[in-house]
Amino acid sequence: MSQPLVELRHVDRSFKQGRVMIPVLQDINLTVAPNEILCLVGESGCGKTTTGKIIVGLLSQSAGDVLYQGRPVGEFRGKERSAYRRALQIVHQDPFASLNSAHTIGQILSYPLKRHKMVHSRAELRRRIWELLTLVDLTPPGDVVNKFPHQLSGGQRQRVSIARALTVEPKLIVADEAVSMVDVSIRVSLLKMMHRLRDQLNLAIVFITHDLALAKYFAWEGRIGVMYLGRMVELGPTPDVIVNPAHPYTRALISAIPEADPELTRRKERMILRSEDIPSLTEIPAGCAFHPRCPFFVPGLCDSRVPPLADAEGFRHQVACLPLTQGDALREYGDAFREEQS
Repeated sequence: MSQPLVELRHVDRSFKQGRVMIPVLQDINLTVAPNEILCLVGESGCGKTTTGKIIVGLLSQSAGDVLYQGRPVGEFRGKERSAYRRALQIVHQDPFASLNSAHTIGQILSYPLKRHKMVHSRAELRRRIWELLTLVDLTPPGDVVNKFPHQLSGGQRQRVSIARALTVEPKLIVADEAVSMVDVSIRVSLLKMMHRLRDQLNLAIVFITHDLALAKYFAWEGRIGVMYLGRMVELGPTPDVIVNPAHPYTRALISAIPEADPELTRRKERMILRSEDIPSLTEIPAGCAFHPRCPFFVPGLCDSRVPPLADAEGFRHQVACLPLTQGDALREYGDAFREEQS
């Protein structure tokens, strides 16, 4: 396997609220390979966005290591750090908030090109801006370049945000809920465009979403990481995670996805959780954080030990669930779990 472009090793991140430290991420281990698509999925507040910001260097970790091309990011200085920051870009959820409303689209795209000396003349600057707008399907560029963000539709603004991320020729883009604020009718066109850009520019994409159906569509040839209360609970190739989910939380998410056929939706059996309430980050349960809601809860085990992300017998990907990963002593329970699943 090729060397990971970015690697997170045992990364924690806490935020201070008054005198209390709130653990937002705990023991995150993650790699992103060149040209890979990785989707991070989970409920609001699970730590997806924080993970994305740590990947691109907008936030620092409280513990653990972040590596870029095999080297700890903390070692970078001067030109090396500048190159690292250019190589990893982020597309925020709200394009209207992330674009300066006082500047035209041409000005917004010109600033990073000038700042990082990506162009050396006015003619080259204009040509590059035209190329970027064409790349993100804002054609003809002349109809857009002199407009302000408020004069564009939501989909057009998000395309401008993607074009701005591409100005510095990155190797990885973190797309943080990049299609959640645009009309459903144009989401697919944005996702197809991002697929094309990935192939055309050899980009890696970390796609953050709370919509597992969207993750399935976008990352079918990539991987999905499912997060819950700051921990990674399942990680593997998208077809394996979707078709053969291991963690009860992933199974609950999949059972909640509506089918296109109303008859299938009505017949679909939904997983009944022990509780609908999501624990607070200030009061994370002991052991597995999902155990108060898990229908497969094992007293004395799930509420006492934190499950590591590990290989599970009968699955081709990793899961953080003790009954599925702890060998002979729990094999009988694991077999019952898989039988119920099928």
